[in-house]
Amino acid sequence: MTRASPSTQQPSARRPTVVLLLWLALAFCLAVLFIQSSFTSPSAPRARTLDSPDQPSAEASRLDLDSDQVRELSGFQSRVQQCVASRGLGLTADIVDHCKLVLKFPEGTNSTWYNAQFKFFEKLKYEYDVCETILLWEQYRNMTTVLTREYLDVRPDGWLDYAPKRIAQLGAKKCYNRTLCEELLSILLPARPPFHPHQFATCAVVGNSGDLLKTEFGQEIDAHDAVFRDNEAPVNKKYAKYVGLKRDFRLVVRGAARNMAPILKGSSDEALIIKSLTHKEINAVIKELPNPVYLFQGIVLRRGAKGTGMKSVELALSMCDIVDIYGFTVDPGYTEWTRYFSAPRKGHNPLQGRAYYQLLECLGIIRIHSPMRAQRVEDWSDVPSRDEIRRAHAAAFRLKRRETGQADEPGPFSNCKVWGTVDPDYGPVSGTSDMSETRRNSNYSKWELLPLESLRSEAQEHHAQMGGVSLYKMDGNKLDDLVCVRHNRSSG
Repeated sequence: MTRASPSTQQPSARRPTVVLLLWLALAFCLAVLFIQSSFTSPSAPRARTLDSPDQPSAEASRLDLDSDQVRELSGFQSRVQQCVASRGLGLTADIVDHCKLVLKFPEGTNSTWYNAQFKFFEKLKYEYDVCETILLWEQYRNMTTVLTREYLDVRPDGWLDYAPKRIAQLGAKKCYNRTLCEELLSILLPARPPFHPHQFATCAVVGNSGDLLKTEFGQEIDAHDAVFRDNEAPVNKKYAKYVGLKRDFRLVVRGAARNMAPILKGSSDEALIIKSLTHKEINAVIKELPNPVYLFQGIVLRRGAKGTGMKSVELALSMCDIVDIYGFTVDPGYTEWTRYFSAPRKGHNPLQGRAYYQLLECLGIIRIHSPMRAQRVEDWSDVPSRDEIRRAHAAAFRLKRRETGQADEPGPFSNCKVWGTVDPDYGPVSGTSDMSETRRNSNYSKWELLPLESLRSEAQEHHAQMGGVSLYKMDGNKLDDLVCVRHNRSSG
């Protein structure tokens, strides 16, 4: 038997190997084709970029704009962070994103205020939405913060549903008897806004902190165009070098309003703004006073600092270009909340307030004056400029409006929820037929009768730019819930 030579046996031995390699190559190619098709399949989601040829131009434009707003706000957040580091007396700001940041007190800060209801001590860090905050507070520069007759007339069910919320001891949740509600409110209800945006260049809001006794701010406070004070805080020679003597506006809670006669003694000109409600007892006192008295109309802050002091800032911002605050600070290692004219008082939360006020200063809303700032140099270069704040405001506005699918053109009327029109000569001044002779013969209605032409030029220019429209907040702290009132003379 002959053997096959090696040369004739080799091809048959290599054939299975070659076939296997061919099959492996074919499987690899198929796998590659499958993977490619999975990325290009119409049923599979496709990554979209700004330069994708098939992406809608509107979507590309929106993303471009969003990117611009985020970039602008991120830069602004860095400026706020630098401001807090420079002016915060130990506070630091940690940036979360283009809108949110956290203000932190340094370790070792004495947190002594205890919330008995929720059983916790005051926190040492607070998170804020800078976009929301700047939109909310800049809105106040165009607004009215006093309750008026035109507001109740224009607001839907203003007399039926809202008016009774401002009257204590009414005995009903609705004003089915409008005449009764008008009688109870008319003593402090002007027809139109008695005060105007930009009416004053500089204003001082004076709190009640015991820290006022550490620095003699009196003359500096009195140098402002208008001074705002809180509740029963005394103004006399004893405290003059600390808190000044000038008296223009005073915001009071309902309890303090019962004692308004002794509070206002010594000034027939100081305007009293009641923070919450009126009732028959308060009205009886007003009828004997020579002073202007009104009800506050503003937002309800559910976060940030709370209390009469914050409402005074709101009131001042609606009338003033620059708002300087005094007597709102406490030492970083405080042990109790003190007042400059009485014993320490419990119930305040100074750390939360101090953090929020510091945020407002670094947003250009207020300027804080404190004995803890040793070098009292009027240098505000570490606070964002008005131009930076305007750009950040515009970016926050556009971003927030896009999130809710609304038109994003900024303007003073973009948040008007309700519109109404009244005659410029409509409505009486506040008052009642049974006022005392003291009130009847006083100058209590001077703000209501003040001619527009007598205001400073900046206020007149703003009034013209707004077309004479008055802006009011409704309930809560929403941005898009304004009541806007035109003043057009009727054709008749």
